[in-house]
Amino acid sequence: MKIEQIYTGCLAQGAYYVISENEAFIIDPLREVQPYLERLKNDGVSLKYIFETHFHADFVSGHLDLSKATGAPIVYGPNAQPAFEAIVATDEQIFTIGKVKIKVLHTPGHTMESSTFLLIDENDKDVAIFSGDTLFLGDVGRPDLAQKAADMTQEQLAGLLYDSLMNKIMPLSDDITVYPAHGAGSACGKNMMKETVDTLGNQKKMNYALNQPNKEAFIAAVTDGLLPPPAYFGFNVAMNKNGYENFETVKKNAMTPLSPDAFETLVEASSALILDTRDSNAFKNGFVPQAINIGIKGDFAPWVGALIGDVKQEIVLVTEPGMEEEVITRLSRVGFDHVLGFLEGGLEAWKNAGKEVDTVHRISATEFEQEFNAENSSVIDVRKESEYVAEHIENAYCKPLADINDWTKDIQPNEHFFLHCAGGYRSMIAASILQARGYRNFTEIEGGFNAIAKTSIPTSDFVCQSKLLN
Repeated sequence: MKIEQIYTGCLAQGAYYVISENEAFIIDPLREVQPYLERLKNDGVSLKYIFETHFHADFVSGHLDLSKATGAPIVYGPNAQPAFEAIVATDEQIFTIGKVKIKVLHTPGHTMESSTFLLIDENDKDVAIFSGDTLFLGDVGRPDLAQKAADMTQEQLAGLLYDSLMNKIMPLSDDITVYPAHGAGSACGKNMMKETVDTLGNQKKMNYALNQPNKEAFIAAVTDGLLPPPAYFGFNVAMNKNGYENFETVKKNAMTPLSPDAFETLVEASSALILDTRDSNAFKNGFVPQAINIGIKGDFAPWVGALIGDVKQEIVLVTEPGMEEEVITRLSRVGFDHVLGFLEGGLEAWKNAGKEVDTVHRISATEFEQEFNAENSSVIDVRKESEYVAEHIENAYCKPLADINDWTKDIQPNEHFFLHCAGGYRSMIAASILQARGYRNFTEIEGGFNAIAKTSIPTSDFVCQSKLLN
């Protein structure tokens, strides 16, 4: 038996590929399935089942394309109602793959169909659980995503999750390996560990959710501090449940090179959003006016989903030449299938065509130190509130990037402010959005708080409520 975790860092997502004898199964595959097909071919095995732990909200699974390519059936746990052919298993139903077995443990709470898959080896020993979004390392799945579909409150769903964990997971042996669907950075939980594999025994000891004294305390703990889910989550659930266009077709349509003139004409004739995926340092030196910068070398797909929201939004791309296919693939993973094309030759071609170029006013932390005045300088910190609370520039405003649509309305166009995040990635996203909306009365700080903390600018962990986003 071979177990392989296929972890995708930018999504903080784990898919699983397991072989026994001449058969294999895959759990929660990503949208692009060619890598799985190549693994199957190289290993000389056939795919017997595709297991889905639930209808995912944060990414589009490759279950449909993979099933069409291999003939392997898709398996969900109880309560699932997909719009396509699939096996909807019963609780504790067993599936055999080679010499191993998978037992379906229905563990509702994150969603009503959420299930944990228990792996039983050839000696009938329980060896691992593929816990989906039911149990993470250091956390459990958020119980607020399925409220409308289940006609339940997040507290009621949290109660179901408690029962699932206590009755189905906690009685299992401590030496069982836990393979979760997500790790640190995913919006599906709030307290995940950076590790992606652990023993159940260790989780029983250190996972805060598993160590609450009773059900009421568990409900209070797991529902405390939940941020609103990103806007794209509902779209992804619908795609996973109802179906989507073949990935290869999406990629073919998107890989359309556009000359600077064609690019400009297309933008003017449509409602397409210009998405520039280059590094923030390259972007600030020159970009197509109105472009939004979300760098591919960061948490690209989740930020696209959170800030653009509607997966049906038409997009045209500006990338580093040669990165177009990678960008299109990552967009498709979160359901953004309406890419109309890309600027052929990148920004250099745009400049050579004599087209207008915009820039962002960015200064170093050292320059900021020289310009900063504690009494008169206004500073906006776009990090998460938890980062701000830990340490921030004295009197800075906490305006998280994820909430930019809420706080831009409060900006006074004639009052200058400084803008920063932790390292420059998020603040450049914010800068590009602000300039696209007509705000130019700010200076963005290169290196963010990491660089600012090395200067003499006063910082604090004191939180003034008036400085938080209300």
